[in-house]
Amino acid sequence: MKIVQKALAFVGLLSLSALFIYALQDAPTDENFETKLINDYNVYALQVPNDLNFAEEPVPLKNPDILERMDRELLVNTYWQSNGLLMFKRAKKYFPIIEPILEEYGIPDDFKYLAVIESGLTNAVSPAGARGVWQIMKTTGKENGLEINTNVDERYNLEKATKVACEYLLKSKEKLGSWTLAAAAYNGGTAGMSRRLKAQNVSSYYDLLLGEETGRYLFRIVALKEILNHPGKYGFNFREKDLYTNIPTYQVKVDTAVADFSKFAQGFGINYKILKLHNPWLREPHLNNKSRKEYTIDIPEEGYYSVGQ
Repeated sequence: MKIVQKALAFVGLLSLSALFIYALQDAPTDENFETKLINDYNVYALQVPNDLNFAEEPVPLKNPDILERMDRELLVNTYWQSNGLLMFKRAKKYFPIIEPILEEYGIPDDFKYLAVIESGLTNAVSPAGARGVWQIMKTTGKENGLEINTNVDERYNLEKATKVACEYLLKSKEKLGSWTLAAAAYNGGTAGMSRRLKAQNVSSYYDLLLGEETGRYLFRIVALKEILNHPGKYGFNFREKDLYTNIPTYQVKVDTAVADFSKFAQGFGINYKILKLHNPWLREPHLNNKSRKEYTIDIPEEGYYSVGQ
């Protein structure tokens, strides 16, 4: 205990990850502690690759401003280790759902990394009210055919939300002329990006003076793309079995009201919590469905959950 207390006092503001490294090794003594600290914990400057691109559109890294901004995002995301590992884990689970939809719409595969920076591949809720993995606003969702009310919110349906994102990106690409600008427009708005390009008399995202969030947006996407494609290069170590996987499901069609989803779930050998995990778009414990609309509910295949044990 005394050794740990001295370690904490000496390390001060060093990250807990450094202390965890020591916990896995032989406990340091007073005599060798400083030497071990210097030798065992290192933070390295990163070499920014000179061939980075988004959707095959090059990042102009010969521009010193662009190089510095790219370097920043690579550093931030490399040394935010816990978040990085979670991105690897969730990507294995959700990319197989997103990728074929992007391909179906003719959207470059790189846009899956846009979803990563939007939500961390979670059903996040922004202060502005955007929701789901693709962070879709209520108005945008409704304009693109999603049902959004207190009972059902299809922004939480990953397949449907991905299709809405694709529709938006295609329109932005047609309006703005490049995939890079289309991606930026997902954050700054298509009309907003168009106004800024005209006002500043430029044609490239990388030549625009933008606010903090939209100004970092593309660099964050490219940084996550680079890191997720080269884990070892950036110090991320894991096994295939450490990653999350999708639980196989089968679909059940429902075209009536459902009075109690807890009882509904029990009929399929699961509980309400598990039903919600696979159908987060169901926002209440019942389904009104006065219009007799047909809904598709995902039910996990048997044997993946231990219910009631």
